Amino acid sequence: MAFFESMLTLLLVAIVFLQFSRKFRIPYPTMLAIAGVIVAAVPWAPEVAIDPELALALLIAPVLFDAAYDLPPRTLRRNWLPLFSLAAIAVILTAAAVATVSVTMAGLPLAAAVALGAIVAPPDAAAATAMLDRFTLPRQTYVILKGESLLNDAVALLIFSAAVAAAASPAFFAGALAELALAVPGGLILGYLMGRLYMVVGPRLAGTLGGTLLEFVATFGTWIIAERLHLSAILAIVVYAMVIARYMPERQTARHRIHSYSVWEAAVFLLNVLAFLLMGLQARQIVLDLDPGRLNFAITFAAMVFVTVIVVRLAWVLIYNRVINFLAARGRTTQAVPTFATSLLAGWCGMRGLVTLATALALPIDFPDRDIILLSALAVVLGTLIVQGLTLGPLIRFLKFDPDTSLDRDLAKARVTLIDAALAELAGGEDKSTRILRDVYTSEREITADGKHPREVSRLDKQRRNVIVAKRRRLAAMRRADEIDDDVFHMLEQELDWAELAALPPGKDEIVES
Repeated sequence: MAFFESMLTLLLVAIVFLQFSRKFRIPYPTMLAIAGVIVAAVPWAPEVAIDPELALALLIAPVLFDAAYDLPPRTLRRNWLPLFSLAAIAVILTAAAVATVSVTMAGLPLAAAVALGAIVAPPDAAAATAMLDRFTLPRQTYVILKGESLLNDAVALLIFSAAVAAAASPAFFAGALAELALAVPGGLILGYLMGRLYMVVGPRLAGTLGGTLLEFVATFGTWIIAERLHLSAILAIVVYAMVIARYMPERQTARHRIHSYSVWEAAVFLLNVLAFLLMGLQARQIVLDLDPGRLNFAITFAAMVFVTVIVVRLAWVLIYNRVINFLAARGRTTQAVPTFATSLLAGWCGMRGLVTLATALALPIDFPDRDIILLSALAVVLGTLIVQGLTLGPLIRFLKFDPDTSLDRDLAKARVTLIDAALAELAGGEDKSTRILRDVYTSEREITADGKHPREVSRLDKQRRNVIVAKRRRLAAMRRADEIDDDVFHMLEQELDWAELAALPPGKDEIVES
């Protein structure tokens, strides 16, 4: 009960803090980090531990699914070099640098040092995109930073799993290659098969509450089956999500999609809250149990790890910038050449978040130097979210990026094509309703061809929204006056909700974290 009360307290604090996040343009994970520390610091905060295997399945599987769902394979193909640079090389360099610091400064065993490096290596895209969404940035930079989150999580988690296994069994490396030879392709195959199986079952439940629950059951089930078969659960989830993202939207109803997306947004946000609370509570207990001398050393070491992860990422991104520019000048690469400003921004977008917290919580209870590793992970998360999170907005304004309108142009072009398809469907019809629709679409085509969205400038849609507001007022008055029963009220309310969604301009119908 004490944990549940702390969870509710953190949710309340998070809700309050998110209002400041929206007002002052601060990434919402930064506010969650501060809220988690505040709640964990209260005197009545309980001592809570979570099973390490449960931490990975509960906190990582949905986040990997959410990230993989939004990253199509063609994005990987088009941007393979910068994505490989950030998601693989930067993660490996960061893990290696942190491991070196851990061995030389703290005397950690090699496996524990590598585990710490893997824990703090992957940046969290949610923290960056929560801020980047508010600015007009080069489209390529934005796509790469979002795509990085999935791949760097996968690379870091693979390194982490190997380090934990090595710590548990000194003979691990003797059979590591043989296990990986089975786990990697096996995870890919399992993920594909689970995705195809979901494609058979999912559409039969689309539009139902059971269909939404199946999404979570299938995601967690894919992870657990992979674990039981000793396959890569990480790769299984990634492939499973990509298969569904490629084929499932064509078989879903609009209502199911809207409901599903909103549920996943809320679930991932709740997992962030849970991770910050659990990490804060465990860190609090570690601080209380450590003697002053070891605590001072742990704080100093954590600060060094924090500096290391920032410096390594920034240095590597800037080195990559110089190398690509050098190769491009000699015609040896066809990849897009990043400017110094975009590289500086990418290097500074290194906030850590949920994945770092979850992997730290997944450390076995008897893992060597677990207390120092947990404190270091929390320090990196808090430090990057506060230092980089609070300075990212000013940095973007200082760099003064040229507006990138390519996304708006592509949207307008696609919308015109869709309207042409609608007009072709209506061609030849001369009844009254067909003529009205044809006139509406013809008007929308003219507006869209100018690069605007019809619902943003259409007087008809504005009048529709005003009429819906009037209907809502009248519906509420009828309910208050007992002219209609509640079941009638809720059915009509739902109809008005769908009508309002159809009349809203783009961006006004989205659920946002802050």
